[in-house]
Amino acid sequence: MAARTRRRALVAGLAAGWIGAALTLAHAHSGGSTGYAAITVSRSTVRYRVTLPAAALTSQMAEDLRLAQNGSEPAREHLLDVLRRTIVLRGNGTRCEPGPGVVEPSAFDAASFTMLVDFACGTGLRDLQIHDDIFDVLGPNHHTLAKIEAAGVTQQFAFTPETRATRVALGGAGEGGRGTASFFLLGVEHILSGYDHLLFLLGLLLPGGGLLALTKIITAFTLAHSVTLSLAVLNLVALPDRLIEAVIALSIAAVAAENLFLQPTVRRRWLVSFCFGLVHGFGFSSALRELGLPTHGLLLSLFGFNAGVEAGQALVVAVALPLLVVLRHTRWEKRMVLSSSLAILVVGLVLFVERALL
Repeated sequence: MAARTRRRALVAGLAAGWIGAALTLAHAHSGGSTGYAAITVSRSTVRYRVTLPAAALTSQMAEDLRLAQNGSEPAREHLLDVLRRTIVLRGNGTRCEPGPGVVEPSAFDAASFTMLVDFACGTGLRDLQIHDDIFDVLGPNHHTLAKIEAAGVTQQFAFTPETRATRVALGGAGEGGRGTASFFLLGVEHILSGYDHLLFLLGLLLPGGGLLALTKIITAFTLAHSVTLSLAVLNLVALPDRLIEAVIALSIAAVAAENLFLQPTVRRRWLVSFCFGLVHGFGFSSALRELGLPTHGLLLSLFGFNAGVEAGQALVVAVALPLLVVLRHTRWEKRMVLSSSLAILVVGLVLFVERALL
């Protein structure tokens, strides 16, 4: 009797957690904000140019941006001081001095802007260390995708709160391996902080299935993700971000609706996962294209990112699967599947309306 009571309590707690989290996520932004940095070395000068989404700014930065666009020099300097304070460059071990800069509209879209600061690093620059602390200002959900260019060197790096620094040996190999590793960590973060991913995976896994069926679902998603990212490398396909995000939300709702109103066939759910992976792959590919990386650099970044996606999904399944197994040995299984699917359906529809119409 005591064991049955504990099991009921576990299932009730699990249900409350899933449903509460799902409803909360309706108002969350999946994946955070992304900045695009171009770091160019020219003799003793390093030019740091970054494009940021206006929506990621603090209220003070947003006000400074508004005033700067109206011609206010102090406001412009306040914005540039954010870069001068949070971006630390060291040439040959000596800190580079931040100098003049500009604030300009972005060439990408009206919802973003670009800041540029020149750093003086001294002569004979052989080694460049880059440290990015902008997350202390913009928050932990921000990341910056960077392209680093010097004579004979082009590298890429994903700056996140966990990977804030990299090093470039000018004229040498630098830390290309660390660049790939940074995109691996970004892939893991992309899954664990991508609430639409988690809801979609949960919706797929709720009806059950054996280990082979689960493996097919996870692998199909990653393979599809890789296909569309590869298409981006070749510049063969590009779709509007607004359309992609809306279709992602709609697919979440569709999987939940199938759980509620149809009899889902677990054996064919890998097909649904594959289609979703195709759609979402376009979302990240558009971000990488903004960097303008050479093909070989982009391929390395994609490899690291996809490996991180697979690892992140495996971690999610490893945590969720034991809970689902416990659930299936109780009489609460059907109620749990229906209530969780209903919550996921509501979230998917809310996200669809938000992304497609608002």
